[in-house]
Amino acid sequence: MNDELILNNYLMILKSTVEVYVHGTLESSNEDVRMQLKKGLDETMEHQANVYDKMTEYGWYSIENVDSSIIEDTLTKLNNN
Repeated sequence: MNDELILNNYLMILKSTVEVYVHGTLESSNEDVRMQLKKGLDETMEHQANVYDKMTEYGWYSIENVDSSIIEDTLTKLNNN
């Protein structure tokens, strides 16, 4: 395994973990539990951002610019539904 593959897999794990924390935070009926889940959510999101930044720094995570007309068309379709 190379570093790029390891970080890519780790980034996917972090994204999945964020989803779990979001649902747990939203569904918790106990304030103490909710605060602990939110703390975990915040820490995981910060860590995810750091991994993402490192991957983009090395050129391992590329972002494709989308033409504004495609965005406008998509928004129009969404608004019409």
